[in-house]
Amino acid sequence: MRAPLGHFDNARPAPDCLGELTQPVADAVRAWQGDVPAEQLMYVDTDPAIADTAVFAEHYGPGLLDRSANCVVVAGKRGGESTLAACVVLSRTRVDVNGVVRRQLGARKASFAAMDTAVGETGMEYGGITPIGLPASWPLLVDSAVLDTEWVLIGSGRRRGKLIVPGKIFGGLPGAVVLEGLGV
Repeated sequence: MRAPLGHFDNARPAPDCLGELTQPVADAVRAWQGDVPAEQLMYVDTDPAIADTAVFAEHYGPGLLDRSANCVVVAGKRGGESTLAACVVLSRTRVDVNGVVRRQLGARKASFAAMDTAVGETGMEYGGITPIGLPASWPLLVDSAVLDTEWVLIGSGRRRGKLIVPGKIFGGLPGAVVLEGLGV
């Protein structure tokens, strides 16, 4: 099957690729109840050695830079309490951690979560964390520009492989809060 974006040899519906996904992502796809049918969530096998966005887009199609999103885990701290959240922004932007994120979490200080924390709490590989399958109790902060993108390339939970999904699904994921200006 042809992928709706990029130059990929073989795109397959994510429900047909559960073995290629980490357990939390596979569980989320298996239990999918979004407005978009699970069969529209596409999995593409990719080389993990070139998983970083700029190199990835150069190899699989330069137009991907404008239609890829990054999912990062952040920690907000206030009075000795720490709150983990995930942020999704288009790859050509960066997360406004010290502005939008800090205010949204009501935190005194916000920063990117340590790699061990991000990997341990999500059950996903560093460099492949995706908003699909995150802990349901976490806030999921999504830049509004992601929802306005017809098809979005995002991690699959592993460095090998990516998901291509309609941008509008991100607003319906557990804990999603859509924000203007999250990506700057």
